[in-house]
Amino acid sequence: MKAIIIDDERKARNVLRILVEENCSKITQVFQAENLLEGIELIKKEKPSIVFLDIEMPEHSGLEILNFLEKEELNFEIIFTTAYSEYAIQAFQLSAIDYILKPIRPSQLKESVDKAIDFIGKSQINIKLDELKKSLASNSFSKIGLPYADGIKFVDFKNIIMLEADGMYTKVSINNDKTILVSKPLKFFTEILQKTNLFFKPHRSYFINLSYIKAYIKKDGGYIVMDNEKTVSLSKDKKEGFLYIMQSV
Repeated sequence: MKAIIIDDERKARNVLRILVEENCSKITQVFQAENLLEGIELIKKEKPSIVFLDIEMPEHSGLEILNFLEKEELNFEIIFTTAYSEYAIQAFQLSAIDYILKPIRPSQLKESVDKAIDFIGKSQINIKLDELKKSLASNSFSKIGLPYADGIKFVDFKNIIMLEADGMYTKVSINNDKTILVSKPLKFFTEILQKTNLFFKPHRSYFINLSYIKAYIKKDGGYIVMDNEKTVSLSKDKKEGFLYIMQSV
């Protein structure tokens, strides 16, 4: 398996190459490029499985990679290497694009590479990059990329009815669509969606969109019925906060 490192800093490239060679046994060849255009030529020539891509480089940002490749040439996974702000990190997460924060830790590198290998050939990298660029340019978020068995599904926040924990996976119920099983734990979604003010966590196993609450039933200790007829448990310590929110809606 081939990988390409695109970074304008020689030291950063060499450190990452060493870390890849020491921690990622499935990658057998590592190539390097000091700018995006040089990296594009290497991609076309070597046809890598994984590209480690710095964002902030002279002349061309790593985000411009779509401008230089045809859709059929985007048959590899991208792992961004970045020292970006919390806002940009949220944009990566919502776009289902993997990233490694500098300085790079071996454990994070190995985890990112393992995830990238699982998604090779089915991740729709061009769609993910488009969504990432839109989020960063608009300075606002409205969609989230949901990685599941068949690839990535981008869904508007307002169309998500509820999320339910299923071990290390999450069942996501979408308005006018089927429920899909996403390969991320519920905690991932609560951390990045709680700032939208659309969602509420009534129980450790659920995260619901307040817009889709159909009824609150007082009997049996109290529970919530959603528009899709699913019933959601309401923890005792969440009841007061829930009732307060309902009065304010």
